[in-house]
Amino acid sequence: MDRRTFLRGSGLAIGGLAAVAATGGTVTRANAATAATGKVDIKKSVCTHCSVGCTVMAEVSDGVWIGQEPGWDSPFNLGAHCAKGASVREHTHGERRLKYPMKKQNGEWVRISWEQAIDEIGDKMLDIRETSGPDSVYWLGSAKHSNEQAYLFRKFAAYWGTNNVDHQARICHSTTVAGVANTWGYGAMTNSYNDIHKSRAIFIIGGNPAEAHPVSLQHVLRAKEQNNAPLIVCDPRFTRTAAHADEYVRFRPGSDVALVWGLLWHIFENGWEDREFIRTRVWGMDEIRSEVANWTPDEVERVTGVPGSQLERVARTLANNRPGTVIWCMGGTQHTNGNNNTRAYCILQLALGNMGQAGGGTNIFRGHDNVQGATDLGVLADTLPGYYGLSAGSWAHWARVWEEDLDWLKGRFDTLKGKDGKDKAMMNLTGIPVSRWFDGVLEAKENIEQPDNTRAMVFWGHAPNSQTRLPEMKTAMEKLDLLVVVDPYPTVSAVLHDRTDGVYLLPAATQFETSGSVTASNRSLQWRQKIVDPIFESLPDHVIMHKFATKFGFADRMFRNIEVNGEEPLIEDLTREFNRGMWTIGYTGQSPERMKLHMENQHTFDRTSLRAVGGPCDGDFYGMPWPCWGTPEMNHPGTANLYDMSLPVKDGGLTFRARFGVERNGENLLADGVYSVGSEIQDGYPEFTMQMLIDLGWDGDLTDDERATIERVAGYEAPAESSDQGDQAVGETSQQGERPSDYAGQVGSVNWKTDISGGIQRVAIDHGCAPFGNAKARAVVWTFPDPVPIHREPLYTNRRDLVEDYPTYEDKHFWRVPTMYASIQKNDFSKEFPIILTSGRLVEYEGGGDETRSNPWLAELQQDMFIEINPRDANNLGVRDGSDVWVEGPEGGKIKVMAMVTPRVGEGVAFMPFHFGGHYQGEDLRSKYPDGADPIVLGESTNTAQTYGYDSVTQMQETKATLCKIMPA
Repeated sequence: MDRRTFLRGSGLAIGGLAAVAATGGTVTRANAATAATGKVDIKKSVCTHCSVGCTVMAEVSDGVWIGQEPGWDSPFNLGAHCAKGASVREHTHGERRLKYPMKKQNGEWVRISWEQAIDEIGDKMLDIRETSGPDSVYWLGSAKHSNEQAYLFRKFAAYWGTNNVDHQARICHSTTVAGVANTWGYGAMTNSYNDIHKSRAIFIIGGNPAEAHPVSLQHVLRAKEQNNAPLIVCDPRFTRTAAHADEYVRFRPGSDVALVWGLLWHIFENGWEDREFIRTRVWGMDEIRSEVANWTPDEVERVTGVPGSQLERVARTLANNRPGTVIWCMGGTQHTNGNNNTRAYCILQLALGNMGQAGGGTNIFRGHDNVQGATDLGVLADTLPGYYGLSAGSWAHWARVWEEDLDWLKGRFDTLKGKDGKDKAMMNLTGIPVSRWFDGVLEAKENIEQPDNTRAMVFWGHAPNSQTRLPEMKTAMEKLDLLVVVDPYPTVSAVLHDRTDGVYLLPAATQFETSGSVTASNRSLQWRQKIVDPIFESLPDHVIMHKFATKFGFADRMFRNIEVNGEEPLIEDLTREFNRGMWTIGYTGQSPERMKLHMENQHTFDRTSLRAVGGPCDGDFYGMPWPCWGTPEMNHPGTANLYDMSLPVKDGGLTFRARFGVERNGENLLADGVYSVGSEIQDGYPEFTMQMLIDLGWDGDLTDDERATIERVAGYEAPAESSDQGDQAVGETSQQGERPSDYAGQVGSVNWKTDISGGIQRVAIDHGCAPFGNAKARAVVWTFPDPVPIHREPLYTNRRDLVEDYPTYEDKHFWRVPTMYASIQKNDFSKEFPIILTSGRLVEYEGGGDETRSNPWLAELQQDMFIEINPRDANNLGVRDGSDVWVEGPEGGKIKVMAMVTPRVGEGVAFMPFHFGGHYQGEDLRSKYPDGADPIVLGESTNTAQTYGYDSVTQMQETKATLCKIMPA
């Protein structure tokens, strides 16, 4: 189909008038008078697609967004946009948006008011809560929310009384967070896109930034060109990124650990490791050596398909070109042993001594514009904002921040009678992850660890077609009592099922119709200005949350410290509230005022170091990448490169975090004789507590207000004889050494994470120390199923000869649901389903694709869902390029797509993009969308044919290494 035929068939005008016609506008000749009098305002926002954080300069006239340009002053995009970024205006002004609340009634979509929608949904949810408990309503959040909205969403779930809350990070980088955080302390990108300018080697595995994060490629290519840095790309598929590589390594999907151990075999064999770095800053590398010794070149080639000579060449290149950076994305994370993959990548960098320095690090590219922020703000089933977890102490901390009655919060949650007959508090149990939400519906009640099955599902800014096992999801959607979709576009959630009622579509505003902060992949926070008021009947997400909170009767409590104008909570107050609580990762120093100042002065920041050179932000790193320690008044600059000891902590330097204890099996876990520049403790040290300040004699540096706050946190009550003198007198008495005998016991336990005054952090940093301690990174994680990362064959593998040597896990029950491993892998599916199926991104579309496939400029570029098939496989199957084929998975999912015959994929491997929806097992579902809200391009979802498989730590879905069969249609 050519371009004109496509546009005509999609109901769009032809050529340059397409977008204007799609939004109901007209084009008229401009004249001098109108040009002179028409006032155009420039609003600065951030692209809502990938995680690079590109600045969008929006031109607004009379409240209408009329044009856009890339931000030339932005140190991230430097005046560049990809195809998606260049067309984001259409995301807001698109005619195919959901325009008003709707519900399914007798099989038809019916327009309703917001008041009716909130009342009907709320009444049904309250009924479910009464009969089945709060855990029977699942609140699925979004990587598209601002930080403020994400924070409010997690707080909302807490006030509803459930940990059944999650978002997209579960199915894209949860294994990164788990693996990386358990190696050196924080589970995030350590350096930045810009810092790659200083890399002497670039190693990309399981990532395709040329398509997934196109603007990031300019930073990669700058290092390649200016430093002559070799680019090494490891991928089962020859991607657009691989086309830029100096060395392309094609390996078998699902064999990442074997590949990395193959590289380390050569590094250890030749003595190329950084022995001093390992001695002083790494624990457990000897156990890694023992495992790596098993991965001889012959064994690595047997498992991965990569010749030993090539891996020796790659290892030598990495050793000779330091510092080098390692980059990965979902190709490495979406596996049943994804946490093993991410830890193996980290261990490679530790062995080479590439951590904690410019040009090195692990640059983990996130997929959505605020998936980093939404993760940090705790939209997860296993934690509160700031990765505080779900322990009693964590809830007590956030209750203090919220000024909430902790007993009232506890009363919002259910209890569960355990198998031992004792009650379990659901408040402290991880919820069901989004990857398994439908199992909460379909599993027998006795098999799930909550009082009742999931009965209501809220898809709030989430595309269901991005998840595996769509046939089972369809069944679950049809079994629910209530399905609610909150989104600017209806998404596949509106059409996948065959429900005739009990479905509500609520039109959320886009992020360009509100303001707030967003966190780029490098941990920098940027502030979006509101470009236009919400159009149609859409409402900002935080307004909708306020409506529900009012309906449920806890709005007054939830917003007690947040100004509400009408029904809209003040965004800046939400920022200030999470600033008061997120001490763990340093989301405390980035006040709204500081973020806005950075956006106004982007031109003052160096394009490589990200540090402001003069101007009002002098010395700050752009966006104050977390941790930005202490209070905003401390003016900490942020931390551009994590774990870099060459800078004082006050200037953005850091050690490895001491979060794993002081010793293990009699061995020291703290750093050995190394420390940040300016540190008064010139060795390793544990995380800071009030007791540690007392022991060091530094507690006298606390202000009276800080000390009083610490005492309140501890629940310390001053002796009666001094109580009439107030907090200041107590503080003075304590400083004079006249504390009561129980003072240290009560107050000493307060640490840098729970001190809401920020005093402990401030004093530690004043003495040159990192608040979280100075430890060794750990190469061995004793709390994980595989303490040393090992290769395990995928559940659906066609290499039956490897299953005995490298079996998967035994079946187990975790995250509230039973999870299968060995019971699947024991079956040989490879004879009927011989081809390995993997999936990934396209440059034209993003996520589930609903908004980008509704954009005429992008829809024109990619009109068909397809599968890439190697020419040899295609010829053996009798498949021609461009013909239709059926693709079927071992679990019965079957889709009809177009064949693309190409050597991009190797023999025995097939690839499909995951951005399509609106077709289901050969059926076109366009008629099921509300009138005018159907995406321009529809197609089958690869996840209809994808299969079961979940990471052993995080329940990350496996999408990169299953099996399929392909047949001519």
